[in-house]
Amino acid sequence: METWQKQLSQSVTKVKDLPFLPDLSGEYKEKLEKIAKKFPIRINSYFLEQVKSTDDPLWKQVVPTLEEMDDWLEDEDLQESDPLNEEGDMPVPELVHRYPDRVLLMLNNQCPIICRFCTRKRKIGFPGIVTRETLRQGIEYIRDHPEVRDVIMSGGDPLLVPDKELERILSELRSIPHLDIIRIGTRVPGTLPERITEKLCAMLKNFHPLYANLHFNHPAEITPEVEKACNRLADTGIPLGSQTVLLKGINDDPKIMRELVHKLLKIRVKPYYIYQADITAGATHFRTAVEKGLDIIRDLMGHTSGMAVPYFVIDAPGGGGKIRLLPNSVIEHNEREVIVKNYEGKVFRYPQPRKKDKVSVSPESAKHAPMCEMA
Repeated sequence: METWQKQLSQSVTKVKDLPFLPDLSGEYKEKLEKIAKKFPIRINSYFLEQVKSTDDPLWKQVVPTLEEMDDWLEDEDLQESDPLNEEGDMPVPELVHRYPDRVLLMLNNQCPIICRFCTRKRKIGFPGIVTRETLRQGIEYIRDHPEVRDVIMSGGDPLLVPDKELERILSELRSIPHLDIIRIGTRVPGTLPERITEKLCAMLKNFHPLYANLHFNHPAEITPEVEKACNRLADTGIPLGSQTVLLKGINDDPKIMRELVHKLLKIRVKPYYIYQADITAGATHFRTAVEKGLDIIRDLMGHTSGMAVPYFVIDAPGGGGKIRLLPNSVIEHNEREVIVKNYEGKVFRYPQPRKKDKVSVSPESAKHAPMCEMA
């Protein structure tokens, strides 16, 4: 069995090595080369083995297409290189402090695969962005800000950091008294499962409470190797949640999404978020109407267990943060009742609690009132 390091070293990074290209002409390849200069290509050998054809949902996530190029060229002034305004919320390099009590710390800018819809296209795969110095500044910022109780280690992918360096970073973070929670944002378990070694898990176990936010977009990603990796992480005591990006032509179908969330629960991963795709340069062809996500949530609610229903969110453009969207279940509410609609479309009336009449108590009568005993 190949090591994860070898699988990573054998990654496809050049257009000429891409699988199942629909057009082998020089002009087609030349256009793809232009795309690859704007945003690098990486498909590790494990993930490449799972790709079956150009219709494959995995192929569509990692192989550049002319649609990506057309989107870049259509109106470059309007293309978003930082759609969530992360740079605007960076008090120090590569640390995002958007919410009051938590921060996102970027450990690297390399990934086991490079997703063509990535919201951090401005960083991923390019050298010299995340460094030892940016990490030092980020950790010191957390240390100097006692309001920060939760950190998300992100990137890139933090699980591509070697064990010893990852242990050093975790030790630094765990030495900060006010830091309660450490989360790992990673796509590694689903795209490079051999990385989840017994040695890695034994090390991670020393730094609880740890949580992991994984990234899965399609049921085809859940292989026996992935199941083994997720179970190994779960056995380490790390609660696992999944974040999914809603992608046109890949998972924008209620049946596919239902299969995905069911498979996730079977490998002990809680479906957590479905994200509306960000307004990212070169990724317009991946975006669906928001109504599509609401339809999927509506289809899941009531038709499967509540554990399997993730939140559907928009990460608001410009840095507004995550906003949860729900199908319209409240039809009307007033002082008397709330009128609601269930997953079958049936309407129900729920009575509001009655307001009791105010009882006036005179100072004289209060003197004779029985006292309550303290339990």
